[in-house]
Amino acid sequence: MNNKAIKIVALTEAGLILAKALQAQTVDSELWFKPKPFSEKVQQAFSAGCPLILICATGIAVRTLAPVLNNKHDDPPVLVLDELGDFVIPLLSGHEGGANQWASEVALQLGAQLVMTTAKSYVKTVYSVGMGCERNCTEAHLRELLETCLRQANLDLKQVGSINSIDIKHDEKGLIDLAKSIQKPYATFDKETLSTVEDQLSVKSDYVFNTVGVYGVAESAALIAAQRAGQGKAKLLLTKQKTGKATCAIALSV
Repeated sequence: MNNKAIKIVALTEAGLILAKALQAQTVDSELWFKPKPFSEKVQQAFSAGCPLILICATGIAVRTLAPVLNNKHDDPPVLVLDELGDFVIPLLSGHEGGANQWASEVALQLGAQLVMTTAKSYVKTVYSVGMGCERNCTEAHLRELLETCLRQANLDLKQVGSINSIDIKHDEKGLIDLAKSIQKPYATFDKETLSTVEDQLSVKSDYVFNTVGVYGVAESAALIAAQRAGQGKAKLLLTKQKTGKATCAIALSV
């Protein structure tokens, strides 16, 4: 995506709640609630190259932006969300403008369904990182492990879609700070969800199962995130790597 400030636009009270949650997790963004005049403000932002998250009906978005559309190479990315945050649609500039990748990241943040209409051959591969750690593991330790894993997988930070873990780590400061520092979404999943990819794990740890209820945190979280960000299927790119304090794995959407 470009480096223009993201405009998050809501038209209803329910949409405003979702917009505030999104803004809290979105770097360099502005929240517009019922902007007036609506069409003119949104069109101006679009024409200025600002990426848009429109929390409204798809028809409203289409009718509003139709007069100022240019081409898929120059238009900024536009996402449309329903006010409850159940669905995320990359409406414009899906491939060239990065809306498809962006939509997959937002869907992952919200636990929403990604509604992708672009031909599959144009959908970028999504790389998702899963991490587990002991309580109060430092961001520096986690960052060092992540960078080691990326080198092993021949990836760079720009290709990482998200950082993920188990729900008991929803408040793990090191993981949260790591995700913020590299400007990636941080998501966690419950053990029931993680257990659905049990058959794809490279190794099953009875110790981890007895501790948290799943046979592996890093690999499971990476696989679930890649599934949700892509077309519903995922595989491990890098199996679990570990230090004395943390684990890391990388999965990709297929």
